[in-house]
Amino acid sequence: MAEKTLTLPVTGMDCVNCAANVERNVRKLDGVQEANVNFATERLNLTYDPAVLHMDDLIARVRKAGYDVPQQTVDLAVTGMTCVNCAANVGRSLKKVDGVLDANVNFANERATVTLAAGVTRSQLIAAVEKAGYGVVQVEDEDELEDAEKAARQEERRHAIRRLLVGLAFTLPLFVLSMGRDFDLWGAWAHDSWVNYLFWAMATPVQFYVGRGFYDSGYKSLRSGAANMDVLVALGSSVAYFYSIFVTLGVLGDHVYFETSAMIITLITTGGLMETLAKGRTSEAIRALMGLRAKTARVIRDGAEVDIPVEQVRAGDTVIVRPGEKIPVDGIILDGHSAVDESMITGESLPVDKQPGDPVIGATINKQGLLKFEATKVGRETALAQIIRLVEQAQGSKAPIQRLADQVSAIFVPLVVSVAALTFVIWIVGTGDFAPSMIRMIAVLIIACPCAMGLATPTAIMVGMGKGAENGILFKNSESLERARALTAVVLDKTGTLTRGEPAVTDVVIGTVNGSISEEQVLTLAASAERGSEHPLGAAIVRAADVRALALHEPLHFESITGQGVRAEVDGQTVLLGNLTLMTGHNVSLNGLEAEAQRLQREAKTTMWLAVDGQASGVIAVADTIKDGSVEAVQRLHELGLMVVMMTGDNQATADAIAQEAGIDRVFAEVKPGDKATYVRQLQDEGYRVGMVGDGINDAPALAQADVGIAIGTGTDVAIEAADVTLIGGDLRGVPRAIALSTGTVRAIKQNLFWAFAYNVTLIPVAAGILAPVAWAPEILRHLHPILAAWAMAMSDVFVIGNSLRLRKFKLP
Repeated sequence: MAEKTLTLPVTGMDCVNCAANVERNVRKLDGVQEANVNFATERLNLTYDPAVLHMDDLIARVRKAGYDVPQQTVDLAVTGMTCVNCAANVGRSLKKVDGVLDANVNFANERATVTLAAGVTRSQLIAAVEKAGYGVVQVEDEDELEDAEKAARQEERRHAIRRLLVGLAFTLPLFVLSMGRDFDLWGAWAHDSWVNYLFWAMATPVQFYVGRGFYDSGYKSLRSGAANMDVLVALGSSVAYFYSIFVTLGVLGDHVYFETSAMIITLITTGGLMETLAKGRTSEAIRALMGLRAKTARVIRDGAEVDIPVEQVRAGDTVIVRPGEKIPVDGIILDGHSAVDESMITGESLPVDKQPGDPVIGATINKQGLLKFEATKVGRETALAQIIRLVEQAQGSKAPIQRLADQVSAIFVPLVVSVAALTFVIWIVGTGDFAPSMIRMIAVLIIACPCAMGLATPTAIMVGMGKGAENGILFKNSESLERARALTAVVLDKTGTLTRGEPAVTDVVIGTVNGSISEEQVLTLAASAERGSEHPLGAAIVRAADVRALALHEPLHFESITGQGVRAEVDGQTVLLGNLTLMTGHNVSLNGLEAEAQRLQREAKTTMWLAVDGQASGVIAVADTIKDGSVEAVQRLHELGLMVVMMTGDNQATADAIAQEAGIDRVFAEVKPGDKATYVRQLQDEGYRVGMVGDGINDAPALAQADVGIAIGTGTDVAIEAADVTLIGGDLRGVPRAIALSTGTVRAIKQNLFWAFAYNVTLIPVAAGILAPVAWAPEILRHLHPILAAWAMAMSDVFVIGNSLRLRKFKLP
């Protein structure tokens, strides 16, 4: 391959020595002919052999040297593609553009995702696509792309329907007349020579109006150096059509096949339209997410409430949302209390209570009270916009399982043409009958279907990822979706993942002081004493009292005793709240509560003693409690056959107590934050394929080390860089759901690929006549007609898409 010249920006260079360092490192790469770095312009000028050097290796070398190559990703909505080979042609054309690092074209959603160096313009990419013979939906404002693409796709469908109607108008009467003549249904007139001219006239509009797209697309693909499926259709129909013309003119034979050429084109056009409609259904989840967006927002401008389009909301605006209305953008509540239905974003069915200071997510529904909040993220920065963007990018990525199908598709058309030609030669030599030999050759050309192989993976990926997004599960790319099914162990970070990450009251044990005292009284006295404290344990007790709606007293003479607890006067009584040291230091009578306190401590709970007027009245236990659903999540992971491991910085006793409560199989305790990745690697060395579940911040190295990193999101933070999978709602039950969804999606992909390969491997030989000598074989298979071949080919794609669509009804655990 000829050498290529490329200019790339490089960041992080501070001096000319940095520039020299980049040059030295880049020149060490195989395939590099020349590398010069201009420190003034911060540009790397490179001459290299693209057959030897891949851009990923170049960028990795620059980064290893301590610098970076800025990149950006551009999405293009491509029009005019009719099969997977078209998508391959577009990808090759885009990769030829200087500065393009990678281009992935997904035929299923008709999108091209292009990774390029800074400085490459969108117009350069569009020009490359158009040069290859395809189109790109163009808009001035990126926010208008959705509407423009929708309009372009609708116009494509309308044009396909018009072509189909014309095809049916001419093909059906042609087929009836032709078949009736073959079965002598119409009388002697049907065998007059002028009838062949009538058939010719009826077939011509089908061949060159309805079938024009096949000729155009086939020509473009050949011009690009790679034949696509349309080449096969154009070849097969053209052979039948032009042979029939020679018969009509008296040059060859005596039987015309105009109905065959017309039926081939009409049936495949029908299948193509069905395929387009079915493909549209694979992205219904994304369209549903887009449909969640609010159209208007009520904001305060110049002291007055005004309704404006949601696109005009600015960060910092004060937004008003009444009960039953949709929250238009992300923000922080300033005033009001309510319950908000976030199920459409997080997948959680129960409404979430909201109060001042809590975040709200755009597109969720305010169920009860009036809310006033400050807009923090608007437009493309909202959580919903991020989710849509992430899912679209992930759907456009290629899964490793797709590589074999891509390799076969690349050589498929030339191989089929060769088989068709060989079929004709074998039969013409063996029988001497031109027409039957030609019919077998046409059947081979028409029945071959590379599209089923090309659609097998991306359609299932699109539906699977859409299903995940509907349930608060975001996969970073197709590879993550494929890998998750192979996990054998899941590591859970304790704090904030398995547990809530903040202390909460778990037990209140009552003592006896001059009679009986109730649990509510103990909690009231303790919370009242702690009202003046900022200690986390004290805050947990105050929260517990608030949950029970207990009326608290104002503490007097509050005193914090470092390392022991607090002392205060509450409702005329002297109250001590703290550890055992505080009690013994003030000669408090413990009233037989020591055994209960020791029991609670063995359960890894922190105990706080309450004394009233010198007598121990109760013991309050506080601990970082397990999240709702965590025990169920661990149980479901066990049902999937996975080992569950907990990782924590707590001591072994505390870790064992929590692990026992949650049903954890194995515990790594006293783990320092920087060592988490080491423990993940230890499990991998033991032969496990490890999924690491954490918050995506402190756990970033461990998430990156794991085979699949799973981050617990917060609802508004959905783009966690280190994670392969993000669970938006923070519910640990999303982990077994993600793994189950991965298993179901990969199963559908394998079914699709099996069908696609089995279809072609079986029916191409049948079309070639392999069953002709077999007496017991059905006549329809011994002499497979091109019309049946066209119908089979058209339906094979629809079968693959239909199987992928079954994932929409996949039941998550």
